[in-house]
Formats: sequence, structure tokens, C-alpha cells
Amino acid sequence: MLHKTRGIVLKSTNYSESSVVVQVFTEKFGLQSYMVNGARKPKAKIGTTLLQPLHLLEMVVYHRVNASLQRILEARQKPVFQSIPYDISKSAVALFLNEVLYKCLRQQSADEPLFDFIFNAVSWLDSTAKMSPNFHLLFLLKLSRYLGFRPALPKPGQTYFDLKDGIFCSHLPGHPLVLSQPYTSQFADLLAVSFDRLDTLQLPVENRRFLLGNILEFYQFHVDNMGEIKSHEVLEAVLG
Repeated sequence: MLHKTRGIVLKSTNYSESSVVVQVFTEKFGLQSYMVNGARKPKAKIGTTLLQPLHLLEMVVYHRVNASLQRILEARQKPVFQSIPYDISKSAVALFLNEVLYKCLRQQSADEPLFDFIFNAVSWLDSTAKMSPNFHLLFLLKLSRYLGFRPALPKPGQTYFDLKDGIFCSHLPGHPLVLSQPYTSQFADLLAVSFDRLDTLQLPVENRRFLLGNILEFYQFHVDNMGEIKSHEVLEAVLG
């Protein structure tokens, strides 16, 4: 049966001489794998250029319940990226976000609020004239809400953040997996800010790197079998 759905490309893998299998997080069906025959041919109707990681698509797909591989009848990029492929900082952020999303959404069923958040955040990243170097930190913290483990904002006197339990607290927990000042306040500021106001939040480079490492550790406690994220090293080299 044919369906229209939006999709976010996460990974494309070569299959046979000219085909690919592409994993797409779809609005209507969650994460799906699609066989695209002939995608690597020069005049392919749905080519590999269209199936790059984090591309935002409008698709017409064949969908069979419980099938491991689905098929795409039509696909087009919408919106077409205007800056991500040409801006080295945005490209590095997109590479990083794609790796995180691929590891977090491997078993994801349909979830329209989650889909809308990712779709709109990636669109915002492409359209913003100047990306804040803290964009990826805010994205991760906002994403945690839709994955079910976003922390509540701290109350007065809660000067520590327990990475393992995902809560702010007023006393050191009985393990070393904790943020303390000034990182706790910066972490809380990120939780409270919006994308449109992110440029008002200034973080020293070393603090941003420290927070990223700890946010990724926080994710590893709350996302099953997430494993190591490798692209953050490229991201840090590009952003400084």
C-alpha cells in the first residue's frame, strides 16, 4: 500500500552493484529500512545525492507491516539545504547529530513530536545565518526530552547534577559521575534557553568541550547500547 510521509535520512549502505539500503526515520512509520534499486547509477530517479545523512525528505513509499525492507516510489528533498553542505561548521555539527540520532533511534517507532523536533531543528540549523557553537549542546538536551530523560530545572541550592540519575541535587552523590560548578549552572542555562536565544549564552571553548563529554556520558546512561560517539572529535577540531 502506498503512503506519503516525511523522512530524515540516517544511514545509507551500498547493496549489490548499483543499489543501496537506506535507513530513514519517518514521520508515519518510525525507523524504516528501504531498498533503493539503481540508486548508484548516474541517472537514477532516486540517487545517492538525495540519500545523504540528515537530508529531509518528502516520500511516497510502499509499506508492508512487519517487512524488514520497504521500498520508495518517490522522494524529494524538502527543504533543500542552503547552507549545511557548504558551511564546514554546520557540516561537522550535522555529522555529529546524525551519529547520535542513528544510535538513539535504532528501535524507534513512530513518534510525531520527536520527528517534528528533529525535522524543525535541522531546518533551523540550515536556515540560521550564524550558527552558535553551542547549537549541538542545546540540541542534545532538547532531544533528551523526547527520548524521555530530560532533567527538570534545578531548584535553589541544587548546585550539582547527577549524571547517572539525571537529577540536580544539593549534595554530592556517592559516585564521581557528577557535574559541579561552574558547569552545573551552564548546564542549567542550556536547559532553559531556546534556539533563537542561544547566541546570548557564551561558553569558553574548554567548558563547551567538557560539557559535551559529560552530556554524551549522560546519554550513555539513559540510551540502551548507545556505545561511543566518535564524530565529536571532528566537531571539536572544527569548532575549536
